[in-house]
Amino acid sequence: MSWLTLPSFIVTVGILVVIHEFGHYLVARLMGVKILRFSVGFGKPLLVSRRGPDRTEWVLSAIPLGGYVKMLDGREGEVPEGEEKRAFDHKSVGARIFIVLAGPAANFLLAILVYSVLFVCGMPGVKPIVAEPALNTPAAAAGFAGGDTVISVADEPVLTWSDLRWTILKEAVKR
Repeated sequence: MSWLTLPSFIVTVGILVVIHEFGHYLVARLMGVKILRFSVGFGKPLLVSRRGPDRTEWVLSAIPLGGYVKMLDGREGEVPEGEEKRAFDHKSVGARIFIVLAGPAANFLLAILVYSVLFVCGMPGVKPIVAEPALNTPAAAAGFAGGDTVISVADEPVLTWSDLRWTILKEAVKR
């Protein structure tokens, strides 16, 4: 395992959490719900900032593997007089469903965006470099040695393992 595996995992989960929670946040705001806190992570808060007309608390905590959006809600505490219409629990069932589904929908839209970028930009393939073949196998009999790079099959050039598999499959079907 590379030393980058754990930090990469934490950054990836952090991004997914922020996108997910921002989906809830954005739709709740569009539905007129007052947001009390937008938090990324759990544990001890490292950064706390109050912003916006509602003085929403923006929090970054020590362990960035989760998060939440705290909305004004009569089931969790006292709702100030005159703010009832901005409480989550006073919204219609449809609005509450829309707010709850917005987090997963935001992650789904992110996946579409990432796959679209990968489709347009492409991804490098892995070179078809073989390992040391086992004794008495067709690969050993053909003269393969560990570290050899396959450059063609049946006079058709191959650049990646995907190319190699596809070419071998086409040749197998021909016979």
